[in-house]
Amino acid sequence: MQLSALFRRDRPLIGVDISSSAVKMLELAQSSRDLRRVERYAIARLPRDAVSDGSIAKPEAVEAAMREAWQTMQTRTREVALALPSAAVITKKILLPKDASEADIETRVMAEANQMAPFPLDEVSLDWQILGPAAQSPADNEALVVVSRRERLEERVALAEAVGLKAVIVDVDSFATLNAYEQMAHQLPEEGRGQTVAIIDIGAHATHVSVVHDRELVYQREHALGGHTLTQEIARRYDLSQDDAEDAKRKGLLPDSYESEVLQPFLDALALEIGRALQLFFGATAYNAIDHILLAGGCAAIPGLDDIVHSRLQTSTLIANPFARMAVSSHVKARQLAADAPALIVACGLALRRFDPA
Repeated sequence: MQLSALFRRDRPLIGVDISSSAVKMLELAQSSRDLRRVERYAIARLPRDAVSDGSIAKPEAVEAAMREAWQTMQTRTREVALALPSAAVITKKILLPKDASEADIETRVMAEANQMAPFPLDEVSLDWQILGPAAQSPADNEALVVVSRRERLEERVALAEAVGLKAVIVDVDSFATLNAYEQMAHQLPEEGRGQTVAIIDIGAHATHVSVVHDRELVYQREHALGGHTLTQEIARRYDLSQDDAEDAKRKGLLPDSYESEVLQPFLDALALEIGRALQLFFGATAYNAIDHILLAGGCAAIPGLDDIVHSRLQTSTLIANPFARMAVSSHVKARQLAADAPALIVACGLALRRFDPA
């Protein structure tokens, strides 16, 4: 979903990911012809339930976090790319004749949107993109149609405007993840060509599973397990409030028994859930194997998770890092960026929209 009339790719752009736990902002620049640079980034934590199931439940808290993140970055850039959660959009691929006029395309897209949306078209934001020639129909192009309730888009745009920022692109988080994946594919044999790769994005309240085959998205689903489950168990085991448990988890202030009594069982459960998620993928598609797993999201940075997943699933498992081949500016601490990289996948995919072809 691109507000293309407002956007020129040669201008600075901030990718803004509003997740259930934090607002993450990232700005990329071109370091040389073939090298990009992480210019600045910031992560501002959100209070519990500020974002619930992808909806903005506490606008004032999200606005405050956006303002904090933008001020922390110390940038003059005000143009931003935002993302809607995948659960808030409906997508469909359609075939369009290659010789179709703009008017014919718009008529067909509107007709498809009318069938896709379970609400009136005057409440809808929609966009479409020509993906290229259809493999099974040489006379046609394949196109992607995306629809969403207008209010879901407008609430995010309004938050950016309240902070003094200008939303020039509104994307979808799963598309942003796929965009960032292009920066990670080099970690895989043959850069992922001809292979099936599961991107497991483990957030605070949910785990998003995106499966890519030959660098194209073939499956996505959300599962109700995230880092907040670990926070709840810490609070229960050590008689802490949710906020104190989260703070102790982040600062490493827990008793020596934490790793064996709480963390290890959580990692085991997480690996088991990832295995179940992949079984659902196999059951819903014609695929029966995964070549590689990329772990993303805040929980991906927990030491040892990749080893546990690899051991239990017997599948090549890597920690996602879209910045591995990027330069890093003097504004960024490289070691901290490496730790935060798995949680910045969506923000990275959004920031990369700056480099879209004109």
